[in-house]
Amino acid sequence: MRKKLALIFIALLLMGSGIPLQAKAEQRNFSVSAQAAVLIEQESGRVLYGKNEHEPLRIASITKIMTAILAIESGKMDEMVKVSTNAEGTEGSSIYLRAGEKIPLKDLVYGLMLRSGNDSAVAIAEHVGGSLDGFIYMMNEKAEQIGMVNTMFQNPHGLDDHEDHFSSAHDMALLTQHAMDNEMYREIASTKSYRSDGEQIRVWQNKNRLLTELYEYSTGGKTGYTKRAKRTLVSTATKDDEHLIAVTLNAPSDWHDHMNLFNWAFDTFDLEVLIEEGLLDNIDDEFYKNHVYTPYSFEYPLSPSEQESLSSKVTLYQPPSKEERDGYIPPQPVGKVEFFIGNDEIGRVPLLYDPPEVEEKTGFWTRFLDFFSFTIGVRTSD
Repeated sequence: MRKKLALIFIALLLMGSGIPLQAKAEQRNFSVSAQAAVLIEQESGRVLYGKNEHEPLRIASITKIMTAILAIESGKMDEMVKVSTNAEGTEGSSIYLRAGEKIPLKDLVYGLMLRSGNDSAVAIAEHVGGSLDGFIYMMNEKAEQIGMVNTMFQNPHGLDDHEDHFSSAHDMALLTQHAMDNEMYREIASTKSYRSDGEQIRVWQNKNRLLTELYEYSTGGKTGYTKRAKRTLVSTATKDDEHLIAVTLNAPSDWHDHMNLFNWAFDTFDLEVLIEEGLLDNIDDEFYKNHVYTPYSFEYPLSPSEQESLSSKVTLYQPPSKEERDGYIPPQPVGKVEFFIGNDEIGRVPLLYDPPEVEEKTGFWTRFLDFFSFTIGVRTSD
């Protein structure tokens, strides 16, 4: 029975170290022009602002975030890509690839993210996926892994050539959260200007005006536009170690939407360390005292009013009796710390048990030989 309860408990903990809670309507002095929008804190995934954030809509070129991260994660960034006729002939925004030319995959990803090259998207897809269909399959598999439940990809660029190519603001925030964990993606998304190394030298300036001129805390993102999707935008920003992701779909005033959302969140929420990694020092139980630790820290964005209603609860397995302790190995984890705003759980952290060191019992002659060996500088073999 104890083993069964332990398995159930571990499964509950593994469902996630944090439970994102949408912020209650904190006072705002601005409106959002977008049909759908979301603002999340990057580390916890907490939704700080949402407007139709789960509604499936056309997403245009912010599709290319998925194309970029799949290329980066493929491990092929240093490979040379031979541009196909199919890629050269892609309509819309372009980095003017020529059929037959060879260009590093890395350069194609920079052209994809900075200049939104549709030809670059097709060249990447054909190289990484083996074919367009193969790459589209990879896109949808990755979306499922990330938890993008309102998403369907049908191309690598976001053109309006399929009726069932769509995503939601929240799904695109999840994708960006995943991508921002990758150092190379962060580097590419934050680059303002890039010079390619292929057979034809190209210099690209980033189209993201938040990054290049409008917003000092911008760290990257991706722009998008088609006649049917209208203006779409994903952007990231960092201030005082607080990392935010904003997504707007069909937003006539997207630059202002994002700056307003970022400024409001930076002014309203502080990223609080709710528990530090390491030994938990507030446990009085004789068995657990000085032996229970948290494997990682937990941080969460909170408004001042939320900080006032913050509480935590520590739960531990019932310790063994003194008679049972000899050779007893407790289950891992041995408990959890839960955090609440009012009655809403915002996250939990597992508690692990570090057993005390057991001194090896040795006889008189063993101790004597160890001492003698130490004195004359000879080690006994283990």
